[in-house]
Amino acid sequence: MTNKLIQYFKDSKTELKKVTWPTKKEAINHTLNVIGISIALAVFLGIIDYFLTLVVEKLL
Repeated sequence: MTNKLIQYFKDSKTELKKVTWPTKKEAINHTLNVIGISIALAVFLGIIDYFLTLVVEKLL
């Protein structure tokens, strides 16, 4: 069991060396994209919810 665990950590370290990490600028850009899309989606869903609520109130 211990031998498998040690091998797992060695393999993990080897794989992490192969990763191409994003630059700081890329990471900031992707983060801002995610925040922007999340806000836009929240506004869109809020508008849809508002109008559907109006329709339901008119029907009842």
